[in-house]
Amino acid sequence: MSAPPGAQRTTKATHPHLPPGLVLGPDGQPCKVCNSWQDWAKLGVKKRGAPNSSVSSSSSSSSSSSSATPSPSSSASASSAGSASMAGMMAAMTSASASRPTSAPVAGTDRSSCPPDTAALGRSTWTFLHTTAAYYPERAPASTQAHMLQLLGAVGLLYPCAPCAADFRFDMAAHPPDVSGRAELARWLCARHNEVNAKLGKDTFECSERSLGERWKDGPADGSCD
Repeated sequence: MSAPPGAQRTTKATHPHLPPGLVLGPDGQPCKVCNSWQDWAKLGVKKRGAPNSSVSSSSSSSSSSSSATPSPSSSASASSAGSASMAGMMAAMTSASASRPTSAPVAGTDRSSCPPDTAALGRSTWTFLHTTAAYYPERAPASTQAHMLQLLGAVGLLYPCAPCAADFRFDMAAHPPDVSGRAELARWLCARHNEVNAKLGKDTFECSERSLGERWKDGPADGSCD
C-alpha cells in the first residue's frame, strides 16, 4: 500500500519551506511513513542547506568588533566590509554544503534497522494479507469470516499511512470483500493490490488460483524456492 496519487502533498505554493511532493498526514505535516525514505531525506537535506542567520550575524559582529577602530567613520566602514565579507563566506559555505553528493543518503545504504518507509510498510502489509489468504480455510465457517472482515476493516482504520488507509477503505466500500473461502479471498486481495499498483503505475499480478498459490504458499513448480 502506498499513498494514492490524490493524496495531499506539499507544493512550492502551499509549503515554500518544504521540498515539493511530500505526502501530508491528517495534521497537515509531512508524514514519514507515507513517503519513501528517499523523499523524506530531501527534508533533511533542505534543513541542513538552510542558512544559519544567527551564526552569520554573530560571526559578523565578532569580526567587526575585533578590528581596530581609530575613528567612528573607519569603524563603520570596517564593520560594513566585515559583514559583507562574512555574509559572502557564509553564502559560499551554504552553497557548497548543499551541493555535496554526500548530503543525501546513498541508495545502497543498509536500512534494515531503520523504521519502514511507505514502500517497505506496503510490501510487508501485502505480504501478510496475501499469505494469510493463502492459508485461509477453503470454505470458511461464519466465525472465521467475521474475524477476517474485522481484520480487513482494522487495516483500513489503523494503517499508519492515513491517505493509504482511506484509499483502502474506499476500495473496500466499492468492492466488498468476499471472505467465503480461500480462493475467493485471495482473488479479492489480488484485485485490490492490482488497483493500487495501477494507480501508482506499477505492474499488476495474475490473479489465477494457480499463480496466487505459487506466489504465496506452494512456491514455483521448478522447486527454486524449496
